Amino acid sequence: MTHTTTLLIIGAGPGGYIAAIRAAQLGIETTVIESAELGGTCLNIGCIPSKALIHAADEFAHARDYAGESPLGIQVQVPRIEIGRTVRWKNGIVTRLTGGVGALLKKHKVTVIKGSAKIIDGKTVEVTQPDAGTVHVTCRHLLLATGSVPVELPFMPFGKRVISSTEALSPAAVPTRLVVVGAGYIGLELGTAYRKLGADVSVVESMERILPAYDAELTRPVAASLKRLGVNLHLGCTVLGLNAAGDAVRIRSSAGQESELAADQVLVAVGRKPNVDGWGLEGLMLDRVGRFIKIDDQCRTSMRDVWAIGDITGEPMLAHRAMAQGEMVAEIIAGRKRHFEPLAMPAVCFTDPEVVVVGRTPDEAQSAGIDCVSATFPFAANGRAMTIESTDGFVRVVARRDNHLILGWQAVGRGVSELSTAFSQSMELGAVLEDVAGTIHAHPTLGEAVQEAALRALGHALHI
Repeated sequence: MTHTTTLLIIGAGPGGYIAAIRAAQLGIETTVIESAELGGTCLNIGCIPSKALIHAADEFAHARDYAGESPLGIQVQVPRIEIGRTVRWKNGIVTRLTGGVGALLKKHKVTVIKGSAKIIDGKTVEVTQPDAGTVHVTCRHLLLATGSVPVELPFMPFGKRVISSTEALSPAAVPTRLVVVGAGYIGLELGTAYRKLGADVSVVESMERILPAYDAELTRPVAASLKRLGVNLHLGCTVLGLNAAGDAVRIRSSAGQESELAADQVLVAVGRKPNVDGWGLEGLMLDRVGRFIKIDDQCRTSMRDVWAIGDITGEPMLAHRAMAQGEMVAEIIAGRKRHFEPLAMPAVCFTDPEVVVVGRTPDEAQSAGIDCVSATFPFAANGRAMTIESTDGFVRVVARRDNHLILGWQAVGRGVSELSTAFSQSMELGAVLEDVAGTIHAHPTLGEAVQEAALRALGHALHI
């Protein structure tokens, strides 16, 4: 059986399905191949289910706090959690979202083929469908959007006690003792959630501090929160593998001392790698940057009419990056002039508290030779933060000293992920400090800290 289409997309994750919808809106005949569920990692086993589990863990932790002496005057009996019911609730959210993606693709008349893709050449893909035989799809444009997969440690492969983030998001029970390998955002998000659900959590990190990709000032409130929660941090330590009995993780400190951490489960969260194996990509002989596919500022690969977006094209591995790239590619194929040149691309850690980074930090601006001014405004001086019992953290702005053009925003605190849109918009619109400082911000909100940070950078903060 043969199927012909103008645009063929391999992968229906955030980048792939957005590209398909936009292409169809522009009148391009579009087909999508997906071997798993629509929505990819983000909707099924990543962004969305992790945030659902984090929310459930937060609510359970609050309920446990209310069983003691709450300053709010709330008292409850000691709560318990039915983790199976929690997982079903989480799965219900995933089902609604993936069903919505399917409905949107159908609405826009995108052909969806469920099965495993194998590239024959730059114009032909073979799809093996479960219980439906093989179909050959020919196309004019081929878009690669296969995403990424968790990195597996060769000396501690996934299986039995050792799990990836995928398994961690659907626990059959909360383990008594969980060891998390990696103190990046995935490890800390899930490790914190499991601690709030009642597990004893230990985190092992080879670097000397948590969230090593972020500057130390931003991570201090997160480290303090982990300490309050009772998460055991083993920084500057190397994982050697499981012990002989398989019930503990062997680690070595920077001083060379070896020890064991008892574990009912081990969550390996040392990063993700591009999903480039097992579907014939090597046959195209595309230019690479390491394991990633090399692309230009229009997401073109080294082969004519073969495009690539998302995690397979390099850092940052963010769903919203893939979505923006997918929309752009669809418009370029439709004849519009577009380039992928964002001024701002937010990155968010949904830890406790949350961390947001957009644009340049003070150190990055200095390293680039830019004379800049930066200022922070603490949530301890923000009324809304006080009313939600979350005064740790701050908002920080970075701007050029000469013309006050805003170069970056950073924030750490409860709910600061919701400030990321304001941060990005200010940069994309070319705002200067005076623009933000002179904009009336609603009171009382966390957003007032954004205005106050700009005011402080200008030398006249009002509440500090």
